[in-house]
This record gives sequence, C-alpha cells and structure tokens, in this order.
Amino acid sequence: MKKTLLGILIASSLMVSGQKKIDVSAELEKIQFQYKYLLKKHSDISKIPHSLHTDGTYRSLPSDWWCSGFFGASLWYLYEYSQQPYWKAAAHKWTMAVEREQYNTTTHDLGFMVYYPFGHGYRLTGDTTYRRILLQGAKSLLTRFDARRNVIKSWDEFKGYSFPVIIDNMMNLDYLTWAARESKNNSFYSAAAAHADQTIKHHFREDFSSYHVVCYAPDGSVEAKKTHQGAADESAWARGQAWALYGFTMMYRETRDKRYLQQAVKIADFLINHPALPADKIPYWDYNAPAIPAEERDVSAAAIMASALLELKEYVPANASLMYHNWAEEILVSLCSPVYRNKGTEQGGFLLKHSVGHKPGRIEVDVPLIYADYYFIEALLRYQKSGKL
Repeated sequence: MKKTLLGILIASSLMVSGQKKIDVSAELEKIQFQYKYLLKKHSDISKIPHSLHTDGTYRSLPSDWWCSGFFGASLWYLYEYSQQPYWKAAAHKWTMAVEREQYNTTTHDLGFMVYYPFGHGYRLTGDTTYRRILLQGAKSLLTRFDARRNVIKSWDEFKGYSFPVIIDNMMNLDYLTWAARESKNNSFYSAAAAHADQTIKHHFREDFSSYHVVCYAPDGSVEAKKTHQGAADESAWARGQAWALYGFTMMYRETRDKRYLQQAVKIADFLINHPALPADKIPYWDYNAPAIPAEERDVSAAAIMASALLELKEYVPANASLMYHNWAEEILVSLCSPVYRNKGTEQGGFLLKHSVGHKPGRIEVDVPLIYADYYFIEALLRYQKSGKL
C-alpha cells in the first residue's frame, strides 16, 4: 500500500472513531446504482464480474471459477431488500449462469458457486427448480468427502501433497446441512460435522489462529500444515481467520453443537485482541505481514468478519453480544468511509476498494473483489435487522 494511502487510513481511523451509526438504506440505494452499472457492463453471462485488471478493465471469469456465485447471490440480496422485479430478474439470470456447476465434482467451492445464488433464490422465491439444482450440487460436493480422513478434499494436489484441506472449506458446510434437511439424507450432515470436527482438531494453533492448508495422509494423519496465501506457514492470513470465524459461527447455527460456538468465540477473541489490528479495524492482509504498517489492508476479510460477528452476537451472553455488535458496527463505519468505499462508477461499479486475494502469488493485490462486496451487503442487511442491544 502506498504511503499516501497509509496516511489517509490513519487520518480516517481517527475521523470515524466517534461515529456510531451507518445509514443502511442510503448505502443500499448507492449499491443498487453501482450494481445496475455493473449489469450494464456485463451482458454476457459467460463472463461473470469478479475484479479489475491493473489497467482498470474488468476481470470477468467463467462459471467454474470459485467466485462465480457471488454476483448472483448479491443480486438476490438486493431483491430481498428492495422487492423490485428488476433485481429478481437480474438475480435469476446470473444465478442460472452457474447452473452447470451443479455437476462439478472437481471443486470444494460449490457452497460459494451453487448454494449462495441458488440457495438465496430458493429461500426468497420457493422455486423448486432451484431446489433440484441445489440437491444435485450437494451430491457433487459430497463426492469430495473422504471417510478415512473425515474431511472434504479441497484441491486435487498441493506442492506434492495429494489431499490438501483449506480453512475456506468451512464455508461449504451449511450447504451440506441444508441438503440433509431437504433430502432427509443424514450423510450430508455427517460429512459436514466430521469435517468441522477435524478442522478443530488439526487447523488451529494454541492461540486459535488457523493454518490455511492442512495436508492429510491416506490413514488420516497430518503430513503438513501450510499457509499458502499468507505471509508464512506460521502466520495468520487475514481472510483465512475470517473464514474460520464465519464457518464455525454458521456451524453452531446449523447444529447447535456448543463446541462450534466455543470455537467461534475463541477465534473472535483472537481477532479482536490482536495487536496488529489497526484502529479502524480493517486488517492487514496477514496479521503477521512483515512490513506492517506499510502493508495492504484486506477489506474482504473485514467484511466477512463483520458479517460473522453480527451473527455470532445472537448466540452469546449480553455483554459479549454488545461487544460483537459494536465491533461489527465499527468495521462497517470504516468500510462505508471514502477510504474503502467506491463512489458511483468508480472502479467499474464494484463497492469496496483494497482487497487482497493472493499476495504471495501476486494475484489480486489491492483491488476490488466480488466476494468482498457480497459480504459487505450481507453485513449491512444483518446490521439493519439486528438493531442496538
């Protein structure tokens, strides 16, 4: 991150520290304008909005990209808020753009790709076409569960290891618990719970930070623990920590197993109390990045964390609930500030500046990202519904 931006960030954190509220309705009106612009720029459903190239042109990707479902899912949130037929039609169009991924057995990301858009569509409309596609997608996801290792395989290979599992995989588990309820097939639920249990057992350090990748041997033992997209194997990659917080909060909602709630609370405590978290509560891309404070921030991690905290607050005692609410609120105040929030058609209509996808790989560094937008919209809607305690 440039030094000039760093100075702006410091000034902004001081400026927003006294603010308490976010005008969600005003933000969502702005978002609708920006996403109408994105829709005008994307008529071909084979090219799904994802980010920007360094020259400012769109980086749009096909449906087999792991982020392909976020755009349609975001449009469903706009329909849920506005109840306008325009958004329903747009959401349906971009949801069906990923229909073929229901048969994709080569990825663990079907929660993002299929469950997010089709799940919101089914929830909001009751259209049984969406349900049929969802159940097929869940069957495809279940093929990646290995009963010997009790986890869902993430990538097919990673640096010579044949069975890598990433912390991101926690985000797919509510897809399986949903499928268990809808199909009355408990194998979906069993796989989700087994995966969560193994993740608690192997992915976390004593301070409740998480590794990115755990590599399993055929007998279920752990061969290696890595942090592929972070600063180092033993570092706390920011988005990975946010995935963990969100995933275990969600698993408590789905199962009411208190072990998952306890895990989520411990992860939240690690993040909230981390000495490297800036005053404006937008984390650096890695909590242990070597050049802090001259490191990029990651608004995607912040948006995921805010949304997760606004759910976690519903499951904890009053004092903790108020604390999580206030933290999420402060994150959203920062995200809504000019430092992080795009205006109008700035950056092609994407909502948030300054996400980091994969800095060690020099991929998507300090750019807008579609999934940051999705969790920002979700957090705004959760904040609007939650109210003050």
